[in-house]
Amino acid sequence: MPKNILVVDDEKNIRDLIKFNLEKEQFQVVLAENGSDALEKLNENIDLVILDIMLPGIDGMEVCKKIRNNTQFQKIPVIMLTAKGEEIDKVLGLEIGADDYIVKPFSPRELIARIKAIFRRVEDKEEKKVNKKIIKSENLEINLDTHEVLKYGNKITLTPKEFQLLKLLLINKYNVLSREKLLKKIWGYNYDGNTRTVDVHIRRLRKKIGEEYIETVQGVGYKLAKVE
Repeated sequence: MPKNILVVDDEKNIRDLIKFNLEKEQFQVVLAENGSDALEKLNENIDLVILDIMLPGIDGMEVCKKIRNNTQFQKIPVIMLTAKGEEIDKVLGLEIGADDYIVKPFSPRELIARIKAIFRRVEDKEEKKVNKKIIKSENLEINLDTHEVLKYGNKITLTPKEFQLLKLLLINKYNVLSREKLLKKIWGYNYDGNTRTVDVHIRRLRKKIGEEYIETVQGVGYKLAKVE
């Protein structure tokens, strides 16, 4: 089935450019020109959102927050578009739940590559290689079929990327995973050496499952911690 992508940008030429290139790749496209319009057009059939930060009225950051706080839509991947190249804008986007970001001006080829990388991660063929449907460690368990995460039997809601991070940590129990390996496994491509992305998502994951479950190995990466 063709993937449905919601494109949100207040500049018509940008919307039209993205729409043209996405449709060439057989994606179906829904357009929105502001934050309110985007939230109205968001539905269970949307597979990914391309979201400009600088929008009139409700800006892109606020739209992303609303998506992540809505249980119906919170797992939909979001790519933020920004005309600002400063790291702080990228980090803020990731902090509120964006899955990726791309700085204007961008090449349509790069945007398509990032979209496809996200869909590959969501579908995650790696799961087929794991025989167990449920992975347990310490007081945590994840179900690979339902994507449910339990801590002491209580359900924890994670984004797709946070789920993948936790799954890798559990599969590689107590072994250190470098930031570079996590980037390659979960994001599917290099962020030009910017491993800050991993740190941001680990921080978000720790807030949800507990700081004590993930240990930082200075200068290397992360591993599952032994919890008493």
